[in-house]
Amino acid sequence: MPIATLTSKGQVTIPKPVREALGIDAGDEIDFVLAANGSVRLEVRRRDVRELAGSLRAVDGKRLARLSLEQMDAAIARHLATPE
Repeated sequence: MPIATLTSKGQVTIPKPVREALGIDAGDEIDFVLAANGSVRLEVRRRDVRELAGSLRAVDGKRLARLSLEQMDAAIARHLATPE
């Protein structure tokens, strides 16, 4: 079983095999669930994609127009074709 060490700042690096088993990556949120017997269970917070609905707004605050996949593909192609 992998072992981790607590730093002086209270941080722990989760070993790679554990991260892979949990399917987590940098920026993911983890809940620490304390049991009555003193054990701790890690639970990965999974976000439902529906939570993101309506979260994107134009700079002026108006809702963004809905685009078809073809329109999105064309916009991406235009962006990639534009030199930086």
